Amino acid sequence: MLVLRILLVLGLISVAVSLGIYIISGDKRYLKFTWQLTKFTLVMLLVVALVIAMGRIILY
Repeated sequence: MLVLRILLVLGLISVAVSLGIYIISGDKRYLKFTWQLTKFTLVMLLVVALVIAMGRIILY
């Protein structure tokens, strides 16, 4: 669970920074990067959660 929290916090920080850069610069590339980063973060959180859940199911 600690790993999920760390990944979530790092993902949120990186999304916030990239959105901030987009707002400051107005460059559309950063908005596209933010969207890709959000998708990647969600997929990574899902994969880690599934691995943790599978580990708990197998151990019981």
